[in-house]
Amino acid sequence: MFKNYLKIAWRNVYKNKTLSLIHILGLTIGITVCMMIFIFIMNEFSVDNFHTNKQRIYRVMRNTNAIKGSIPYLSGPYATALLSDFPADIKRAVRVEASQGLITFDDKSFAEKKLYIVDNDFFQLFTFPLILGNPASVLQDPSSVVLTETAAKKYFGSANAAMGKVLTLDKKQQFKVSGVAKDVPVNSHLEFDIVVPIANYVNDDGYKRWINNRLYTYILLDEKTNKDNLEAKLPQFMENHMGKDMARFGTKFSLSLTALPDVYFEKVSSFDNVKHGDKTVVYIFISIAVLILLIACINFTNLSTIRAVERSKEVGLRKVLGALKNHLVLQFIGESILLTVISCALSIGLLLILMPWYRELLGYQLSVSWNAGPIYLFLVGVILVIGFLAGSYPAFFLSAFSPIQALKGKLRLGKGGAFFRQALVVVQFSISLLLIIGTTVIMNQMRFVKNQELGYTKEQTIIVPIDNDEIYNHRQVFKKELEANSNIAAVSLMSGEPGGYHDVHSFNVEGQNEIFKAHTEFADFEFVKTLGLKIVAGRDLSPQFSTDSTDAALINETAAKRLGLTPEQALGKLVKNTVRDDKPRRVVGVIKDYNFLSLKEGMDALVISPSDDRRVAVIRLKPGNLKASVQAVKQIYGSVAPAYPLDFSFLDQKFDTTYKTDIRQQTMLTIFSGLAIFIACLGLFGLASFTAVKRTKEIGVRKVLGSSVANILLLLSKDLLKPVFVATFIAIPLGYYFMQAWLQNFAYRTPLHWWIFAFATLLTFAIALITVSFKSLKAALVNPVRSLRSE
Repeated sequence: MFKNYLKIAWRNVYKNKTLSLIHILGLTIGITVCMMIFIFIMNEFSVDNFHTNKQRIYRVMRNTNAIKGSIPYLSGPYATALLSDFPADIKRAVRVEASQGLITFDDKSFAEKKLYIVDNDFFQLFTFPLILGNPASVLQDPSSVVLTETAAKKYFGSANAAMGKVLTLDKKQQFKVSGVAKDVPVNSHLEFDIVVPIANYVNDDGYKRWINNRLYTYILLDEKTNKDNLEAKLPQFMENHMGKDMARFGTKFSLSLTALPDVYFEKVSSFDNVKHGDKTVVYIFISIAVLILLIACINFTNLSTIRAVERSKEVGLRKVLGALKNHLVLQFIGESILLTVISCALSIGLLLILMPWYRELLGYQLSVSWNAGPIYLFLVGVILVIGFLAGSYPAFFLSAFSPIQALKGKLRLGKGGAFFRQALVVVQFSISLLLIIGTTVIMNQMRFVKNQELGYTKEQTIIVPIDNDEIYNHRQVFKKELEANSNIAAVSLMSGEPGGYHDVHSFNVEGQNEIFKAHTEFADFEFVKTLGLKIVAGRDLSPQFSTDSTDAALINETAAKRLGLTPEQALGKLVKNTVRDDKPRRVVGVIKDYNFLSLKEGMDALVISPSDDRRVAVIRLKPGNLKASVQAVKQIYGSVAPAYPLDFSFLDQKFDTTYKTDIRQQTMLTIFSGLAIFIACLGLFGLASFTAVKRTKEIGVRKVLGSSVANILLLLSKDLLKPVFVATFIAIPLGYYFMQAWLQNFAYRTPLHWWIFAFATLLTFAIALITVSFKSLKAALVNPVRSLRSE
């Protein structure tokens, strides 16, 4: 019997090629999108799950009343103090500093960006498997180094050849390869190529100071320790070790613990050099997958239902010959499952073709694990769910036909069936219109942000990081040689470029009783000139005033407002940085606000002083020959730091880096909106085909009686477009609500203009009208004699 059902199912699929193709194409696209998103979600929620002790490992986070959110960076003493103060609760405390450096071996040299400085039990805390070496001893020797398999091959050709070889870090420190680790999995928030022991650095003054926060601290709790109980003890820990500093800075610090599996999705308030994900993006992906699959299932159900009249005689004959209702239900569900299986097979092939593009879109090497069970469970689940859910209504609908009415050809689908089909079309186009609205709003917001007046000159401006000893020690030489070059307009050395690093410090301000919190910028006298900033009161920092380097500071307009002063009133006020414990500086100028932070964060107070903290060189090029200007920067950098390759970026490219998640959302929404509309139009095309066939004689009679092609086209189109019209009234308020919520992520945002919703509606109607008109016009142009002869 099963074999007979299979034969009948295949014959029906083959016989109705057009509808079967629409079924299969819609389902294939829907399932492919779901598979792509399923793989992405599996990777996102599996980050760090491969560590054996993941449930007991926590990252220690620092919180302060100066800013919202948590800060991942701690200073060196925290780890040893935590182990000492809580020996029963904390079994390991491992520090991790993300660094970089020049690695040389023989005549080879590489600028390594993923260098970790860690405690010697790093590989005992984390489960990063070693190909060669013992996790317990691989970093015990301060002169040892561990490479990943890829790094070992890059330097020595193979993992075995790397063992025992000596590498030089930054041309001054030698390390012997003591182990080779497997490449770090994609689903790890920590990413490294080279690991060296922190024992080489702990005696440096920077690692001894409690206030010098620069590294991450991970702890392993005892099996009996409760995380909440330990956190309750941490305020006293901070008071014991940081009480005097907190009183001096007027800032309250506290600690919290983030479980290792939660670190990836943690939103931190400062720059974090580990990999992070965004749960919002994940949920958007899940929603899109469900919506597109729902549209595909609606197509399936709708088109199967409208074929009911065509198959009514078959059902009636089978019932007369003794077929039971449950047998008919199984047959029709079997046909549904067969179509779903075919679609799944095609989806797998399509997924393999699209994976390179998908990896590029996501920005990392996502792979499909065909040896793992989840992907096959997913496919089986899709087959069963879609096969039964999408096929159940048509199956029960068809099997309920009266055999007498069916054989007499008097069967009609009725108003209830027509209403159900229209309701499904309403759902389809509501989803499609919602996606179009979302895409349009995101594109409009990204355009608004990109064209926003930032208050500084970003065009033809290069950022060169001061990230090695050679460039740092010769930074003034580098600057002078650049300024002497005819291609360079201005150069400034600073602690952070716009959109870059701007720490929050505490200040004592003359005439103010409370501690003043403000972002900081430490820059030279050319800072204002290089960025093209405007002075609204007072003057710029200048070498013409001998005391400016030690006694002067600038603030922005927002800082003056927060102090309750006008720009003119702020001039002459003394500000003292309590974190650096500098001498008080006098405000000599107020600059016009410029967006030194992301546009998501909005404007904040900023204090600019010439204190020494140089992390980047910002170089503004003269208009004209950009290529020659960049080449000049490369040559000068090469003469000052010959061992290091120049790593630079353009300031106006910062937009793409800062908003890459939002740009990715925009791209994905655009693609998926197009797919949703395409699948919905497949269903509408099927409905139009069915309507045209069923009204063939009516069309012929109308033409004989004098109806024009335009009248017939309008007759056939208006009923099919009614559900699209209803969909607009559902999608527009929903779209407004969801996009208004999304825009709250931006401090500067475009309003939700009426034309966005009008555009989305007109586009949806235009696509639907073209889809319907294609088949309707074909039916309207048929010779009426031929139409009246049709059966």
